[in-house]
Amino acid sequence: MDDSRIFIVGANGQLGKALKEQYPGAQSADIDEMDITNAESVANYDWSAIDYVLNAAAYTNVDGAETAEGRIAAWNVNASAVANLAKACQKNHMTLVHISTDYVFDGTKAPHTEDENYSPLGVYAQTKAAGDIVVYTLDQHYILRTSWVIGDGPNFVRTMLGVGQKNIEPTVVADQIGRLTFTSQLVRAIDHLLTSKSEYGIYNLSNGGDPASWADITREIFKIAGYELKVTDTTTEEYFASKPDVAPRPLKSELALDKIKATGLTPKDWREDLAEYIKKELG
Repeated sequence: MDDSRIFIVGANGQLGKALKEQYPGAQSADIDEMDITNAESVANYDWSAIDYVLNAAAYTNVDGAETAEGRIAAWNVNASAVANLAKACQKNHMTLVHISTDYVFDGTKAPHTEDENYSPLGVYAQTKAAGDIVVYTLDQHYILRTSWVIGDGPNFVRTMLGVGQKNIEPTVVADQIGRLTFTSQLVRAIDHLLTSKSEYGIYNLSNGGDPASWADITREIFKIAGYELKVTDTTTEEYFASKPDVAPRPLKSELALDKIKATGLTPKDWREDLAEYIKKELG
């Protein structure tokens, strides 16, 4: 595949950085060249040399989206901008690869399948669901629905490594259950779908292995890093009791991986990728 015909949106984020490593010849644009939230800016961009648009851009501040300012930003980036990109892809016969999230569901079922009905809880979740629905109308699209993303940027694993280095024994939520998704795994899946020319549509994608709680993941992080620290379990309700402005979280985030496996890709166990990630972080 000619990576010069790939355009990466959100190239400076966790996933964007990983995509640039995979596709060093890919194109991208700074905001002064193209503002994805501006319909005219996207429409007027020269798409003539592009076959694939990989949308790694998103407003991901789940709690911030509940504020007046954050609500507008979330809708602009996660829904309006996606509509702008979708329109450009349809007009220029490009394939749009879009990243979704387990948050489009309320977390009352497990595991989530690709055809589960949308049931978003908070503003962030609602905007991501809206973006999905827009992309789904395209002739040529892949929606990768993922969860708990870990890459080169601020994330849960780095936060907990920092906690461990300070010798703090944390209290961590134990009733949210899911799997980590490393950006390396996400990039591998995107490349697999494109190169294998798999059927267009929605694919769940996280790392494999047994689902776990954030508390259990923290214990695994400490074990790998060699921190002999106690992790105390708490519930989501207890953890956020003193934080009235936070967004609601889905409790069950496990994604069914049968569809992506049927294309010939078997995601790596999250514990394997976690060990490699921590080894690299601690150097």
